[in-house]
Amino acid sequence: MRENKCSIELYTKFLIGSQKQYSGVELSRVSPEEMAHDAVSGWLSSKKLTPQLLWQESRKQVQLKEGYLIVDDTLLDKPYAKKIELAKKQYSGKHHGVVNGINIVNLVWTDGQKIIPVDYRVYFLQGDGKTKNDHAREMLHQANKREFKPCYVLMDAWFTSVDNLKAVDALGWKWVGEIKLNRQVSLKKGTYQAVSDLHWTDKPVQKVWMKAYGFVMVSKIVAPNGNIAYLATNDLSLPDAETIKDHYALRWNIETFHRGIKQCCGIERCYSTKQRSQRNHILCAFLAFLKLEFNRIVSAVSWYEQKWDIPRLAVKAFLL
Repeated sequence: MRENKCSIELYTKFLIGSQKQYSGVELSRVSPEEMAHDAVSGWLSSKKLTPQLLWQESRKQVQLKEGYLIVDDTLLDKPYAKKIELAKKQYSGKHHGVVNGINIVNLVWTDGQKIIPVDYRVYFLQGDGKTKNDHAREMLHQANKREFKPCYVLMDAWFTSVDNLKAVDALGWKWVGEIKLNRQVSLKKGTYQAVSDLHWTDKPVQKVWMKAYGFVMVSKIVAPNGNIAYLATNDLSLPDAETIKDHYALRWNIETFHRGIKQCCGIERCYSTKQRSQRNHILCAFLAFLKLEFNRIVSAVSWYEQKWDIPRLAVKAFLL
């Protein structure tokens, strides 16, 4: 049997180097070694790459007993793909509506400077029966086995379900997360009200009993544009609303990561209909992002500049 000329190293570099086209045909055209495009599609569909490979690389850049772990999901747009096995109609925060795509639940570590993806799961309920929250808890338990001891776990309102919060508690960790405005809390035993109905005029942070959970500190945050968010934490020692807000602000790093992996690593641009090919492409996109992030940390050159440096060299050579 002939050895496949495509490899994880070659494919990952291709995702970084290519500016727009991410197909097997394009890789076969630019490969330093002559290769048929069928070799690329064959490699993508035959290998079984898993998130464990991501951890093997990302573990080099994290401090297990420092920083934050952030849980969030993102949707890979597949608007015209009706036959991709992992894609289905689901809600997109980007489009504020239901679109066709592949959902990924991600776990990112950050210290405020580095943005390091350490784990992810492809959401495919009809395949494995797991919800997004199931995947989130699974990754948190895996992070505990890997000996993470984060300062806080950060989550948006989608992931602050009672089961998720109790799972973080069971690991002995602290969390800070947004809760929905109708979340039921109590100042007096047996009497519940929506968190938005609390008296907030002179109490920017309050200790309340969250229904089905326990005591939390909760604060009301009003953004400059008038948007209101309610943040909660199981760390009852946090002194004020600004401190809670400052910790939660680091959650935005995962949104930055989502933007970077889509714009710089072609994670949405796999054209195969096969589930295994899509999964392998996603893993390679994560590895490509790590390479860009590692270089950003060392050289202080943004992901976008790293991408543009590649065609600049080609254009410069063309102009000579």
